[in-house]
Amino acid sequence: MSFNSILKVFLPKDRVFYDLFEQVVGNVTIMSDKLKELVAEPDFDKRAAFISILEDLEHENDKLTHTIFTELGRNFITPFDREDIHALATALDDIADYIYASAKKINFYKVNPNETGFQKLAEVIQQSANEVKSAVTELRNMKNMKKITESLIKINSLENQADDIFDMSIERLFETEPDAKEVIKKREIYQILELATDKCEDASNVIESIIIKYA
Repeated sequence: MSFNSILKVFLPKDRVFYDLFEQVVGNVTIMSDKLKELVAEPDFDKRAAFISILEDLEHENDKLTHTIFTELGRNFITPFDREDIHALATALDDIADYIYASAKKINFYKVNPNETGFQKLAEVIQQSANEVKSAVTELRNMKNMKKITESLIKINSLENQADDIFDMSIERLFETEPDAKEVIKKREIYQILELATDKCEDASNVIESIIIKYA
């Protein structure tokens, strides 16, 4: 075996992991865009079309996440700690799961999502997903630390906004919705939407851990 062949065995497989993470986070941002469109759509059947797209993207991300875990077992050397790779893959997959789950619940419960709280949370999820994408993309070279840090700060701020929107929306729901069944259904949807922003913050925390160790 030539020296170059031996060297390739021990070179870190950076590109594999970075490419996979960027594909996953790219899908997550598309899902957040579709969710925002869905909550502005009053027609049940048109929402179903968005949910179908979200389902396909969620399944694709499941496959990509599985590939990341497979690569972890296959590669001796990784671009950063194996635990961090696993945690980031899991956090990104969770964002996709909760976006898809919230969309499914809206049609499952036959709730008209055209109300301020749903729309504001969907917008926060969209903004958070885009900041996560920005930070993940910069992990490839970690040269623009300022950009990564700014994204992480924005994600934290957006999660705090989501908490406030959730609290105000639930308070308004109990004050204005006379139907107890509607209260239960809408409250569950609000909880899932808010959890999606929590998962964005989880991803942010993993990225922060990575840059502290390796920047």
